[in-house]
Amino acid sequence: MHDIVDLERRGVPGVFVASSVFVEAASVQGESLGFQPERLFVEHPIQDRTDDEMRTIADRAVGDLVAKLTGS
Repeated sequence: MHDIVDLERRGVPGVFVASSVFVEAASVQGESLGFQPERLFVEHPIQDRTDDEMRTIADRAVGDLVAKLTGS
């Protein structure tokens, strides 16, 4: 979250990506930083996923990620 906030404040668009278990934590941290960047949450858990499973998750998320980055 800190990296996205820093980039956004310098004019570099970014999107915070995390697994769905971190929705509330991201909101609270954004509030404490005084900034709510665009956020995208993917299914949880991800730590034990195979490379193919991670590619599937990324393939499902990339359209939303691009839309959030471009404001489309």
